[in-house]
Amino acid sequence: MAEAIARSMGFEASSAGTHPATQVAANALTVLESRGIDATSLHPKGIETIDAERADMVISMGCGVSCPTVRIDEDWGLEDPVGGPLSQYEATADDITRRLKALRDAHSSSL
Repeated sequence: MAEAIARSMGFEASSAGTHPATQVAANALTVLESRGIDATSLHPKGIETIDAERADMVISMGCGVSCPTVRIDEDWGLEDPVGGPLSQYEATADDITRRLKALRDAHSSSL
């Protein structure tokens, strides 16, 4: 969800996990679709597919994992909604959106 939400807000974003699933969670797709966010290109990717050195910022969602081989600029400490109800996915999407808006606003004010 984070990748799709970030892209919908104008960020260039990639998302990856330490234990990627075989497909994007149905509840994640439902939440994105309900918000009018395109999710057609989303697919689970492993952390090894991300070039963190080229990224302006690397954000960890948290979820109780660490990535000793990847630079983490911010850890948002979010609960992984996988397996949870739709309401948990909606709450996570709201939190991601709020944090991305704060990043965008902070960047805009520093220009």
